[in-house]
Amino acid sequence: MSFITARHIGKTFNGKNNSDPTVAIGDLTLDIEEKEFIAIIGPSGCGKSTFLLMVAGLESATSGELAIEGKPVTGPDHQRAIVFQEFLLFPWKTVKGNIEFGPRINRVDKGICQTLSRDLIRLVGLEGFEECFPHELSGGMKQRVAIARALANKPKVLLMDEPFGALDALTRETMQLELQKIWQKAQCTVLFVTHSITEAIFLADRVVVMGSRPGFVKKILTIDLERPRSRKIHTSHTFRRYEQILKESIWEEEEDGSWERVPALEKRSA
Repeated sequence: MSFITARHIGKTFNGKNNSDPTVAIGDLTLDIEEKEFIAIIGPSGCGKSTFLLMVAGLESATSGELAIEGKPVTGPDHQRAIVFQEFLLFPWKTVKGNIEFGPRINRVDKGICQTLSRDLIRLVGLEGFEECFPHELSGGMKQRVAIARALANKPKVLLMDEPFGALDALTRETMQLELQKIWQKAQCTVLFVTHSITEAIFLADRVVVMGSRPGFVKKILTIDLERPRSRKIHTSHTFRRYEQILKESIWEEEEDGSWERVPALEKRSA
């Protein structure tokens, strides 16, 4: 049995003010193995983020079955953490305070919390910034804090919804490298939503392409590239071949008029 199993998942949102309901996900079936890194790409509105929220236990499926380690997902759990594009840090708390928030809420011993935050601060490369407040940090540093805070409860599943989308290109590349290291040390399963094809290939074990609304799994591409991965891998023949395969899948959606425009950077690299 796979670590995460989704069987014929459907999700419909009720319409407001007597409008028609919206079918966000039609029939989604997917198996994810433990400690696997899965990237999910697809057109805007196809249900990528909705599926992440379902795995987090923050949304329920209208139909189908979703289970982790054979147990149905019925609500939030500290073993499933989520990181959004917005940093969502507590502005009145320091780096250390933000990271320790979850364990403190779960009544973890103060000494253990301090040890945990120290280890996580080292893991995400923020030594020396323990007592800084969010407004004193760069965007990349804030996202490192958000990732460390998500890992503080030692989750088995880390859910990431376009976590680097608000960062500049150079910081985004650096964060991709750092996330790869963090994931390998944290030993958790990652579901990573992105609109960047190159980001998906660089980070993932497999890339899941979702079709336009109502969302479904259109294609799954296994990424057979050695780890750890460096920036140089972008120029390899294998990387370019994967990029072409995914772009062709996307272009099929574009021809139907359903795919939100791929960012200009992705277009120029074609």
